[in-house]
Amino acid sequence: MSQPPPYPPPPQPPQQPQGGYNPYLQPAPPQQQPGFGPSPVPGQPPMHPAPAFQPPQPLAQRPATSGNPVGAIVLGLAASVLVALLYTGLIAATYKEQSVTVANTLYLAHALINGAVVGALIGRMAGRNTGATIGAAVIGALGAFFAYVNALPVIFAVEQTPLASWHFLQAEPFFPAKAWWNDEASGGVDWFSPLGLVVAAGAAWGLAYAIGNKRRET
Repeated sequence: MSQPPPYPPPPQPPQQPQGGYNPYLQPAPPQQQPGFGPSPVPGQPPMHPAPAFQPPQPLAQRPATSGNPVGAIVLGLAASVLVALLYTGLIAATYKEQSVTVANTLYLAHALINGAVVGALIGRMAGRNTGATIGAAVIGALGAFFAYVNALPVIFAVEQTPLASWHFLQAEPFFPAKAWWNDEASGGVDWFSPLGLVVAAGAAWGLAYAIGNKRRET
């Protein structure tokens, strides 16, 4: 008995994509990447995931300030007064053993030390500040002047009494300044006195300027 002719197999229905009912055979939505955010809606562009939260970065270091000119002037003035008092005490204790050359040398050395101390302190604290640099020169010169002028009443008080020195200053308030300016030996001007002011002012200004510029560069 002969076999019936083979017939073609019946057509299979198209398989639906996995993931749910799709009656109109629309393309499947794109796979969502792992991250944050809602699932994309068919027909709309996909939304990018929101970036993860990052803690705030630490604040950057603040730039160095230009210094404290007022505090530097106050500190420089205090240092100048201290150095001047030390010089005054040295003169009052050794004036009998000093010659004119030794007295002039000590005066110029004190002017240099006073100006150097003032300039170094002000330059380090104030930085590159023009007003503070000029103030250092003024303070250095004043320190050299008053250190010598104040030594005369102290010497008078040691020779006589403090009360006698006070009465003398009341009668002649400008006598220490006159003694600082005049040369008692020749009767003229003692040029070492203004030279001490120049030395003190130059040392204070030079160190304040140099240290202030170096501090700014660093």
